[in-house]
Amino acid sequence: MAKSIGIDLGTANILINVKGEGIVVNEPSVVAINTNNNEVVAVGEEAYKMVGRTPGNIKAIRPLKDGVIADFDITEKMLKYFINKINVKTMFSRPVIMICCPTNITSVEQKSIIEAAEQTGSKDVYLEFEPKVAAVGAGMDIFKPQGNMVIDIGGGTSDIAILSMGDIAASKSLRLAGDKMNTAIQNYVKTNNNIIIGERTAEDVKIQISSAFEPDPEKKMMIRGRDLRTGLPTSVTISEVDTQAALNDIFYTIIDGIKSVLEQASPELSADIIDQGIILTGGGSLVKGIDKLFSRELQVPVTVAESPLDTVALGTGILLDHIAHNKKQH
Repeated sequence: MAKSIGIDLGTANILINVKGEGIVVNEPSVVAINTNNNEVVAVGEEAYKMVGRTPGNIKAIRPLKDGVIADFDITEKMLKYFINKINVKTMFSRPVIMICCPTNITSVEQKSIIEAAEQTGSKDVYLEFEPKVAAVGAGMDIFKPQGNMVIDIGGGTSDIAILSMGDIAASKSLRLAGDKMNTAIQNYVKTNNNIIIGERTAEDVKIQISSAFEPDPEKKMMIRGRDLRTGLPTSVTISEVDTQAALNDIFYTIIDGIKSVLEQASPELSADIIDQGIILTGGGSLVKGIDKLFSRELQVPVTVAESPLDTVALGTGILLDHIAHNKKQH
């Protein structure tokens, strides 16, 4: 029997869901390359540890930028590495793969993702849009004739979509998500504290003390970086209030994006969304109080999915079953 595999090819993380086994891979989308001979030194977790800490000839690369393949060869190597690692290819069967991508991806980019997956020796490759898969993974029944709205805030993109009858009725993809949040934190600390911090430190700040709504001034964290004036290592304490100030523009840009998608929807779909509410998925939905902020600004109930980091990978499993079921019927 051919195995079914769902891949959430994220800018920050790659998750692989194997039918019958669940999520078997959840690692950073990072590849470390030796620039002297172009050999892959490490992939995933191991490569992520090297970010910002490599010698001259080793480069830690994130092949996906803003939800799009920035480096095709390295993406292919990364996919091959993970698919070989889970060992689903046998002599007699090649896996069926579903890969998820943002809604604003071009046909050229779609083709390159399919090619990268085909290079790994799979039988059939399906592409599905991330918000659709996230909605299914979050437990929405998108095949009914009713409006469901999902916002998937990932590493590279925030995908906003209204779904009905198993398809996307209105959508928008913003290249503004977790990575841009890290950069905003770095810029804020540089401007307000005269300290340069690395990407990993900014990520830690985001995970531990980011806040979108009613930040707690008592919740603080000490971070280390380089003093701009002296060039020496130093440390500073920042609080939830600082992270809200750093990230506020990003939150409101996403809110504007959601409003523009709601404006595209028919009145019936809009009415459904007032009843159903909006579901948030992806790592960005873990920012404290983001659901409350969105709910206040949009005047619609907003909830965070149960396991927001896994919803896309879980959704691939359900949709692969759906495809298999439909194939049997035809």
